[in-house]
Amino acid sequence: MKRNENRNVRKVRTRFGRETRFELPVAPAAPFRGVLETDLERLKAELLQDLLADASDPELHAPLRRATSDAAALAWTTPFPLLVLPELVREKADCARRYARRQAAVLKGARAA
Repeated sequence: MKRNENRNVRKVRTRFGRETRFELPVAPAAPFRGVLETDLERLKAELLQDLLADASDPELHAPLRRATSDAAALAWTTPFPLLVLPELVREKADCARRYARRQAAVLKGARAA
């Protein structure tokens, strides 16, 4: 025998209140960073040229370029990208040099074996 499960359900009348409207505050526009972007790219290029001039090994050029780009991308997320970029480039370049030395040592050890 089939049970009618809806048999004991009461119908509830819906009542809607009057429509409510409110004003949303307008957020200030984000500052235009176009000039800052140009300055950041210029500073990044200067720092990269200094790094490449100091690099005696041409094998380091690609890792240093990558490190400089990574530092610029990270600096861009900060409130003061031009202020933090030189230090970030220095840190990333140091990491790139250490990594390149470690890779060279591993490669030299693999060739000797």
